[in-house]
Amino acid sequence: MCVRVCVKLELVNKFCFLGDMLSVDGDADAAVEAKIRIGWNKFRQLVPLLTNKDVSLIMRGRLYSSCLRSSMLHESETWPVRKENEVALQPAEMRMVRWMCAIKLKDRFPSKELKERD
Repeated sequence: MCVRVCVKLELVNKFCFLGDMLSVDGDADAAVEAKIRIGWNKFRQLVPLLTNKDVSLIMRGRLYSSCLRSSMLHESETWPVRKENEVALQPAEMRMVRWMCAIKLKDRFPSKELKERD
């Protein structure tokens, strides 16, 4: 005896699979956006430590690298990364580093030097 089952499937443009955002067109844009959001959420959780002047800049940089940068880049080796995706991650990272170092854009402190500090 054969039983027929009718199932309606929903068509979506992007979806989460094993914790990674995938899009129908196969690019990494959705994954990059999701990882930037994850990075900001982690940053907000760690703001008391990352902005604490009693914690050395070296320790704050290590904390940033081990917790924030690693969460933003986790599983990125599986993305079909384009130059635009790399460029999208850089402003988010620099905003976090500037906030962590208490340096505003109007201070005109070069980003290259900030990266070397963390």
